[in-house]
Amino acid sequence: MGGRVKGKVALVTGGAMGLGRADCELLAAEGAHVFVTDRQFDLAREVANGIGAEALPLDVADEGQWQAALGAVHARHGGLDILVNNAGNVIFESVEDCSIGNFRLHLEIHVLGTFLGCKLAIPLMKGRPGAGASIINMASTAALLGYGNIVAYSAAKGAIAAMTRSIAIHCQDKGYGIRVNALAPGGIETPMVQAVSGRAGQPPRVIPEGPLPADALGAPKDVAAALLFLASDESRFLTGLTIPVDNGLSARPHH
Repeated sequence: MGGRVKGKVALVTGGAMGLGRADCELLAAEGAHVFVTDRQFDLAREVANGIGAEALPLDVADEGQWQAALGAVHARHGGLDILVNNAGNVIFESVEDCSIGNFRLHLEIHVLGTFLGCKLAIPLMKGRPGAGASIINMASTAALLGYGNIVAYSAAKGAIAAMTRSIAIHCQDKGYGIRVNALAPGGIETPMVQAVSGRAGQPPRVIPEGPLPADALGAPKDVAAALLFLASDESRFLTGLTIPVDNGLSARPHH
């Protein structure tokens, strides 16, 4: 077992599968006390039981559920060192196809959910030991590039990147000792990607070790490794950033 976040208290939203599950597993392996949260509480509990963590039900768009979850964290540990706003969804629709309902759904889950997490967790994260606390929001390369078939998702992820910068500077100006950054994953082999590519329910593709070609999917652990750095005291000089985890996708010129 490692110890890069030993003794830190972490809460991960959407922790039952995909990127969230990989985040929970790595944070726990590196010594954190992890709260696995998800709307699918039974799945969250399975993940938590497998890694020696705790599970809590949480619909990120529900302020009352946030208050209950953070209240449980405070009661058991007295504070929070790491908040991972990971919960999300995606519906493939262009601006002409997207319904107002689906647009609002993306905003509720991604934007409102991230806003509530940051707003309500900040009081628990002020003045934490070491290099302070860390909020890590999940953006996407959709916040950096133009994808014509995911207008609502792109809008939501772009809002997360902008909100991350605002909250980071607020926390720094207030002297709270809270770093706030976002990750922008590219294509990662997760249940969500499997579903939108017509492979729902199939075994995930095996992502090989070592360097990957430009068009390859990444593994959830690739994002979790970047997240671990931001969660650890090693990242004390980083705040307000949106960091691509995309194998060069957002840097590559396209003609």
